Amino acid sequence: MATIPEGGSLIMEGDIPGTGLEKIPLIPQKRSELLAHSNSTVNLLEMSRNGRIIAINDTGNPVVPQRIWVEAKYTFVLLLVLTRSSEAQKRPLYNVLDFNATGDGNTDDTKAFLAAWEETCNNEGWPILIIPGGRTFLLKQIKFNGSCKSPIKIQMDGNIVAPNYIWASEADNLITFYSVNNLTLDGNGQIDGKGAIWWTCYTEKILAFAACNNLSVTNIHLTNSADKHMTVYRCSQVHVHNVTIVAPGDSPNTDGITMAISDHVYISNCSIQSGDDCVSMLSYTTDVNITDITCGPGHGISVGSLGRFETALVERITVSNCNFIGTKNGVRIKSWQGGMGQATGFIFENINMTAVESPIIIDQFYCPQGNCPLKDGGVAISDARFINIRGTSSEQEAIKILCSQSVHCQGIYLSNINLSWENHTALANATILNANGTVEGSVVPKVVFS
Repeated sequence: MATIPEGGSLIMEGDIPGTGLEKIPLIPQKRSELLAHSNSTVNLLEMSRNGRIIAINDTGNPVVPQRIWVEAKYTFVLLLVLTRSSEAQKRPLYNVLDFNATGDGNTDDTKAFLAAWEETCNNEGWPILIIPGGRTFLLKQIKFNGSCKSPIKIQMDGNIVAPNYIWASEADNLITFYSVNNLTLDGNGQIDGKGAIWWTCYTEKILAFAACNNLSVTNIHLTNSADKHMTVYRCSQVHVHNVTIVAPGDSPNTDGITMAISDHVYISNCSIQSGDDCVSMLSYTTDVNITDITCGPGHGISVGSLGRFETALVERITVSNCNFIGTKNGVRIKSWQGGMGQATGFIFENINMTAVESPIIIDQFYCPQGNCPLKDGGVAISDARFINIRGTSSEQEAIKILCSQSVHCQGIYLSNINLSWENHTALANATILNANGTVEGSVVPKVVFS
């Protein structure tokens, strides 16, 4: 454990604890970042890419009386427990009820929310937008635009519902945040997309973040989206924690969290039930850490699909300490035939599978509609490590690594795998096609690379 001396205002940065720490004066920018989070919440300050550690000790600032370290194997994250103070009480509060929102679940409160947002966004004093508990607010196709004059917290303790009718003829989002940096969305409220009436066309999404950097989404509940529940697009430094997502297992395309063209995304301690991927990572997504997720029903945690229309790029993805229950897939990398680009640097470790149809799958022949013609080429998939994965498969074929004849998968590594065929005495099996890799320790079912 790193030692933080008493007194002074310091940032101490170094490698893994015990190797020595370099002391650096606390710069004003970091002080401002701390004051931005002066409520009784736990906020992500910084994620380290290469095992670096940031520690803060600012005894001159009463807003930061306690420090907690959380250690992950490949990423060290400092969380600050911030207690209420006189500084917090000075933060401007904007309650949507003060802008004529009714919160009866029937009256359209979109205009009231936009009016409250305009005041909040233009305030320079680290404002808080309050969506109060005990009420349900009807919203329709609302967009919260930035940039704003200071960091904003939205305290969402009330519920939000979509109209119970088809309210758009083209693909759109119920709620969009665009170009809003330093945003925190927190609370116990629920957003209900009333998605069942859309599931024959599935085009509308509940909650979208676009071009939002330093984003934190914690504790909220999402349910019954018409399409994907949460999308993260062109965002950097994103923390999603303790979010619950619920939709029926047969609801089409209702992915839990989908990201694209984003980097440094940390998703932790979430429960996701959906009719599609619990989490999906599309092209130009890098440096993602997904941990402590319970997934199921759904289609698992997926990279892709990649390479259908774009030159793919996905790098440095870690999925750890997750539970998959009754899902179609467990951990999956999927790409279209004939695609271009690369997907590299994956770690899937410490994962439990319960009655999962395909616990481990790499598929360079992704074709959901079936009957796709064979094509040369493919997204180059390499450096994928599967470690400490155990449990049961609902089908006999528990491991599928299916790679292109023209672009073989490279650097596949499996260690300490134990997957059995549920309710059968026969052993599970593995199918390996055009893949080069290494097996270490016990791996069941047996895997033989070419």
